[in-house]
Amino acid sequence: MNASQHAETHEVFNQVPPLDGANLYRVDLPLQEWSKRFGGGWAEQRLDVYGGLAGGELMAAGFLANENKPVFKSHDRYGHRADLVEFHPAYHQLMSAAIEHGLPSMPWTDPRAGAQVARAAMSYLHSQAEAGSGCPLTMTFASVPALKLQADVAEKWLPKILSTRYDPRNLPIEQKTGATIGMAMTEKQGGTDVRANTTRAYPVGLGGPGQAYELVGHKWFCSAPMCDAFLTLAYTTKGLTCFLLPRHRPDGTRNELYIQRLKNKLGNWSNASSEVEFRGALAWMVGEEGRGVPTIIEMVALTRFDCMIGSSALMRQALTQAAHHCAHRQVGGRVLSEQPLMQNVLADLALESEAALALTMRMGKALDNPHDEQEDKFARLVTAVGKYWICKRAPAMINEAAECMGGAGYVEDTILPRLYREAPVNSTWEGSGNVQCLDVLRALSKEPGVLDALFHELGDGHGDARLKVHIAKLQADFRDTADIQYRARQLTEDVALALQAKLLLEAGNAVVADAFIASRLGGQGGRVYGTLPRGVNVEALVARSTPHLI
Repeated sequence: MNASQHAETHEVFNQVPPLDGANLYRVDLPLQEWSKRFGGGWAEQRLDVYGGLAGGELMAAGFLANENKPVFKSHDRYGHRADLVEFHPAYHQLMSAAIEHGLPSMPWTDPRAGAQVARAAMSYLHSQAEAGSGCPLTMTFASVPALKLQADVAEKWLPKILSTRYDPRNLPIEQKTGATIGMAMTEKQGGTDVRANTTRAYPVGLGGPGQAYELVGHKWFCSAPMCDAFLTLAYTTKGLTCFLLPRHRPDGTRNELYIQRLKNKLGNWSNASSEVEFRGALAWMVGEEGRGVPTIIEMVALTRFDCMIGSSALMRQALTQAAHHCAHRQVGGRVLSEQPLMQNVLADLALESEAALALTMRMGKALDNPHDEQEDKFARLVTAVGKYWICKRAPAMINEAAECMGGAGYVEDTILPRLYREAPVNSTWEGSGNVQCLDVLRALSKEPGVLDALFHELGDGHGDARLKVHIAKLQADFRDTADIQYRARQLTEDVALALQAKLLLEAGNAVVADAFIASRLGGQGGRVYGTLPRGVNVEALVARSTPHLI
């Protein structure tokens, strides 16, 4: 044998075919069913087109955008302060696709029935390809209700915010074809407690809603610092107040907003998060003076909804990768997805993913009906319930999906490490787990009708004795107010599971609903994945979640 024959030591086999270019909408039967169920069926063609983009060119762009993190440029080459953040072209590609397809604008510019559901489904597809770009997209989308509270400010900004043109140029708003909005609320000393803020606002003239102020202070987290303007909070003489702070002043000069540094984050690498200082930064009051938190709260609620969408999307992409791998990889001469223990794990992951999607889409339906009292109260509660539960479940679920792929799921050549790094941000951002659970208690105790709306939604168990028992216990637990704050996480979890079980039962897929209730309401909620009880039709659940390339 010559040397060249020795160089080739093995033949490559027993490797899975690539998923590159898969249409993420077409391979996701649950997404198709749930988006239609809650009124988004009219957008199927749009979702199909975006599913192709998400699984193809946007998926590739996502890898590039995360491999090439944003870079902070504090000064230009002449020594002048610049405060710019430079992004890789792949990031701009992701932003452009999302904005052109209406992710931040669809429910506002085309508010037909099911618009919030359709937009959630599209965001679900986008976040599977790349989640970091979702931060400015979410804030731009969520800023609209707050800005509408101030008509003169809205008149100037909303046409650019609702544009389907992505314009990343660092120019005054008057010179741009589109705009994105960021948020700067958190300070060093307060964190979640925004009322501990120290930033102060001083009127330039008469003051009051819609008027100009100069802001002096700092923000420890300013998300997406290259946005065109930021909603932020500062104190006036009448209390904590909401302001819109643009990057440029009316004369075209840069505003007195100074980026101190970019955060070195666990994940969310494609997106820039920063610390900033306001040194007399010009801003305009939005809403009633001294009512900053109520003014911005609807924006916060919508960003929390997008945390639900984002975590559900991360779980779905992890499941897609794991199910596809196991459908083709052989161990011991048998395909992994045909082996009983792996079927138990994959089926369990599939249940978690679909239950998260169901609750998310149901939330979208509630947002599509803001003038319905029942739906409004449902949304008030489930924003916190869903944000807590779905975002909490994502990291462990993605970890298990990566383990299904063995070592392949641990290397950066696959998307699993990025999904795993990304998962905690949705649980932390816009209020961590404890904040959400306390908000659940606040809604139930201080807002009339919310508790009634919850049990109206749950009904009597929909013919399932196990769910009926769970609902009865939940009612008793809420009547017992002793140490209720101590028990807030357990109560929130029980509400989430009840809602998910009810939604799956109503949808009519007995295999999915029975398996979920048997495993989640039978005292097994704290166990690891892959502990489904006997009798579950795991083959059907695995088949439902496994992508079939079209």
